[in-house]
Amino acid sequence: MSDHNPDNSVDTTISTITTDTNSRRDFLKKSTGMLGAAALMNLVSPEVRQGAWAAGSDAPELSEVKVGFIPLTDCASVVIASVMGFDKKYGIKIIPSKEASWAAVRDKLINGELDASHVLYGLIYGVQMGIGGPKKDMANLMTLNNNGQAITLSNQLKAKGAIDGPSLAKLIKAEPREYTFAQTFPTGTHAMWLYYWLASYGVNPFTEAKVITVPPPQMIANMRVDNMDGYCVGEPWNARAIRDKVGFTAVTTQEIWQDHPEKILGTTAEWVAKHPNTARALIMAVLDASRYIDDMSHRSEVAKIISDKSYVNTDFDSIEDRMLGQYDNGNGKKWQDPNYMKFFNDGKVNFPYLSDGMWFLTQHKRWGLLKEDPNYLAEATKVNQIKLYTEAATQLKIAVPKSPMRTSKLIDGTVWDGKDPKKYAASFKIHA
Repeated sequence: MSDHNPDNSVDTTISTITTDTNSRRDFLKKSTGMLGAAALMNLVSPEVRQGAWAAGSDAPELSEVKVGFIPLTDCASVVIASVMGFDKKYGIKIIPSKEASWAAVRDKLINGELDASHVLYGLIYGVQMGIGGPKKDMANLMTLNNNGQAITLSNQLKAKGAIDGPSLAKLIKAEPREYTFAQTFPTGTHAMWLYYWLASYGVNPFTEAKVITVPPPQMIANMRVDNMDGYCVGEPWNARAIRDKVGFTAVTTQEIWQDHPEKILGTTAEWVAKHPNTARALIMAVLDASRYIDDMSHRSEVAKIISDKSYVNTDFDSIEDRMLGQYDNGNGKKWQDPNYMKFFNDGKVNFPYLSDGMWFLTQHKRWGLLKEDPNYLAEATKVNQIKLYTEAATQLKIAVPKSPMRTSKLIDGTVWDGKDPKKYAASFKIHA
């Protein structure tokens, strides 16, 4: 994993796009190329570049911020920002709101019941594009975590020799039937990891399997009564499946894409426009919490806090082990994973890379959720709040990358760098 070298040829051009709407629109229509380091700083006001705000000008518009979350390990930074008082440093009070499903999160963001939420990256982009819900302009304030999800398969599949991608594909081809797999939201991250993984081994997730949507905490109960053969979800619901003896981990998502983007701090574009100072304060509070969590000496304490019934509501051990990178796949393999769930990683986790947002759009196009290619760069630039994030990170002396694009190699050997999203979306042998 490495940052792609910025294309300095666009640095002088991009400084105009933040002030001139027509120039900005023209630039986005013409370019799907790389944005350079100078571009990032051109998005930031001189006051912020100097690390100072005009007195009182940064006061949050709201004193309380209602932030949704789903009971998952990666809700930790939102919870810790509230529980440990990082929010108070920036003049706000975060009110965590436990939600029942991602559909509920979507609806409450859209109708304003939630100010922001711990949310699936692909959900926000789905709403932005009018798929998987009503169309509304959305905003990604920051990435909350990388890695730390998994695909769990049933013990019944294991009994038939299906223990990983190749053996599962072999079974599906040899014994065709309605294999049922669950994800957590149709445009979300878990759906995309599941589809990508199956397709990497020659299985079309739409013609050779049945895919259903199940809220994360309900995955184990559904597998226990044989409603599904496998599922993709965040922790602790993969580790818990092993403890409950209903399944095993076939693959971690960091094996599919090392340091992949996962949950984000999402809201509506309208909310950001009305409350820019509150949004910045929220980012700063969650950044502080993210940095705290990534100190491994704090991980057990954090696992204990979020295990409470008010948050994830499961046993401490199911959360702690994988938070510490201590993996047991439930099938005889144990290892210390260097690519465990990361919340900060010196700020590398949190920057809202344009290429990350664009990747989800390419997969939405690949699987027929989008009928036509969108203007990938334009949509990502609208959604991902690079200016606001960079202001917050600069205040906290957190480094931002040289380019808003990054290069990644996925499990099937393909390389994603954001340069030609239309070509990339069309390049896959298996698609809808």
